[in-house]
Amino acid sequence: MSGIGTGVREIRLHQGGEHRVIYVAKLEEAIYVLHAFEKKTQRSPKREIELAKSRLIAINEQRRRQ
Repeated sequence: MSGIGTGVREIRLHQGGEHRVIYVAKLEEAIYVLHAFEKKTQRSPKREIELAKSRLIAINEQRRRQ
């Protein structure tokens, strides 16, 4: 998940289908879940990756303002 950002990781769940949870834990104040979704194809859809990326950007901007 380095394509999304530094420190971003993925949890893969294999129950009743394929599910993914994308999160970032390298921030000292919290673990942020960026996105969770059900996979229906081999590759993660670009839309899902872009959504996680935009959420990471929003978190980083919010942290800078504080």
